[in-house]
Amino acid sequence: MPTRARSRRPLTTTGAVLLVVGTLTGARWLADRPALAALLVVAVVAAACLVGRQRMQHGVWAPPVRHLVAANPRTMGPRQFEHFLADLCRRDGCRDVTVVGGANDHGADVLYTDPSGRRGLIQAKRHRHGNGVGNPAVQVVNGTYRDAHHCHHAAIVTTSHFTVPARQFAHQVGIELVDGRRLHAWMRGQRAAAPWNRATTF
Repeated sequence: MPTRARSRRPLTTTGAVLLVVGTLTGARWLADRPALAALLVVAVVAAACLVGRQRMQHGVWAPPVRHLVAANPRTMGPRQFEHFLADLCRRDGCRDVTVVGGANDHGADVLYTDPSGRRGLIQAKRHRHGNGVGNPAVQVVNGTYRDAHHCHHAAIVTTSHFTVPARQFAHQVGIELVDGRRLHAWMRGQRAAAPWNRATTF
């Protein structure tokens, strides 16, 4: 015979009185032992600091927006991918985010102001796996992001990878390259993976 789930009983007057008395007794007990009370406060503060440090070490901005983490950029169309990157920028505190991709975009698909107040540019390259982004894309961005768009920094974001010449030239001129692996880290909320930050590997 199935057991019926017990319903929660409301707190009775006697229970409420006992709860208050217990709380006051505990507080008085600690008041009589100031050293122990101070040690308890220190332990709570240390635990809070440890949690904050662990979050910083993992490079997490804030709890990532679920639909952005679960998305699959490789299944998006080019325009969808541009708007997806714009949403990631907004999630991470960027202002003035604009999708500008088009025939006369001069190498810009997304423009934004990053959390530190610098103007940035993203060129979006939604490529199939194995179809790398070559050096010409880096040359276009390098030739336009300062003069045509008045940006402080620029990045190319792809769902695939970059060729060796593209990486070499981007490193030379200071353009950030966000490949599929780094993009996935950015989607998960890792601070260093954002295109306005200098990154190494992911």
